[in-house]
Order: sequence, then structure tokens, then C-alpha cells
Amino acid sequence: MAWFKRDREKLTSDEKRPVPDGVWLKCDSCGEILYRKELSRNLEVCPKCRYHFRVPAQVFIDLLLDSGSVVEHDQKLHSTDPLEFRDSAKYSDRIVKSMAATGLGDAIRCVSGSLMEQPVELGVMDFSFMGGSVGSAVGEKLARAIDRAIAGGNALVTVSCSGGMRMQEGVFSLMQMAKVSAALVKLSRARKPYISIIANPTTGGTTASFAMLGDVNIAEPRALIGFAGPRVIKQTIGQDLPEGFQTSEFLLEKGFLDMVVERVKLKQTVGTLLGHLMGRS
Repeated sequence: MAWFKRDREKLTSDEKRPVPDGVWLKCDSCGEILYRKELSRNLEVCPKCRYHFRVPAQVFIDLLLDSGSVVEHDQKLHSTDPLEFRDSAKYSDRIVKSMAATGLGDAIRCVSGSLMEQPVELGVMDFSFMGGSVGSAVGEKLARAIDRAIAGGNALVTVSCSGGMRMQEGVFSLMQMAKVSAALVKLSRARKPYISIIANPTTGGTTASFAMLGDVNIAEPRALIGFAGPRVIKQTIGQDLPEGFQTSEFLLEKGFLDMVVERVKLKQTVGTLLGHLMGRS
């Protein structure tokens, strides 16, 4: 029966075909080894434990908006370096590096389109650009999206995925919390709905401002949502935190969220909500 066995030492280099990088990956939650193409077909959600992987802004744009309806705005708008900030590198260099690495102007993409044939303004944050941090350009792009929603009589939808305000811009970054919040007040007075979708993670000043100001606040399953991180809070108060603390399910239980929705059901859920809120159903 020895002829059934292959002598590994005699395999040629052509026979030893290595698996290309990126074909398989391990789920961050359950440890399951996943086929990359299958995961992509499943909207980057683990088929075993339903863990939602972090995804680029383009995935949410494709998921939420009707095909062929997308018009992007302010693609070249990006932050400058008003404080001439420098830590281990110049902030201006970090901006250029992030733009080259991601192909984005900044940490948010703002587009017009239709969602289940309903016109909307959509802003989607991208964590790959400096941790989805909010600087002057992000605040300005959001404010312009809100102005377009008011002018067009349309709803606003945002997808947050952010580490908070961008420290390299100091007070200029912090001012964006008030700027966007004030613009949302104008949207509310115009009686146009705002639906906020919160992805993993959403923390800091993003949570403390527009991410939690929706007429309806929706989160993806098991998303980390909070202001300071769990480790910092535990060190501050010196106590163990409740199980699941700062997850979307925990916040739903405590009344901070309206619903937790799986990615595959987001478009249908948001479309139905918009139909009710805009009086179309």
C-alpha cells in the first residue's frame, strides 16, 4: 500500500502550491476559519457566530442605496493642519499618507441617492482613515449633507464607525460636535427624519454628538459603543463592569438605542422606517 503515500521530500516546487494570502481568515469572535469569498458574499458577517466584521464605507453605500442612484459630494475636501501639530510625525504627513492608503479625502463619504426608491442623503464613516476620527473636513461634509437634505426635502442617514474626535486638530475638531449637532436641529425643524446607524466601534465625541442624535438610532450586533473605553472606565471607578458593557445589546436594554439590526436586514429596516417617517406608507 506504500504507493498510496506521497513522499513529501520529493514534491517539486510546482506541486507545493502555497495558499495565497487572504484566501482564508479567522473570525475575531469565534475563531472559525472562514473562506474570504464566502465571507464577502455574506456581507462580511461570520456565518457561524454572526460576528459583523468592520467594513469600508463602500460596502454600506452599496448595501443601502439603490444601484445607479449614487452621486458623491465633496470628494476632495480634506482637513488641513491649522495647529501645525506634530507627535511622532507631522499631522500634515499623516493626512497625505492616509489619503494615499485609502483613496479617500477624509474619514467620511457623503453621497446622495435613493434607498428603496426614497431619496436620501447618506454619510458613511470609514475607520481605515485615521480611525474614522472627526476633524474639520468630516464636520463640514456632514453639515453640507444636512443642508442638502433640508434643501431637497429629503431624509438623512448616517453610518458611524469612529474613534471620536481627531486630537491633532484640538478645539477645531471638538467644534465639529456642536456644528453638526446644530445642523441637525435645523433638519429637525424642517421636519425631515434622521436615522443613525452605529457600527463597531463608535466611541468618543462621535457617540457624544451626531451618532446618538437620530430620530431612530440603530446599531449593528455586538458593536462597541461608548464615550471612554471599558478599560479606562474600569481604571477610573475601580470596579468590574457589567457583562457585555458598552455593546449594542447592552445599550438597547438600557434604552440608549431603538433597535439592533443585522447588516443583511439594514436596507429593508431603514427603508420601512423612512416610509413611515416621510408619510409614504
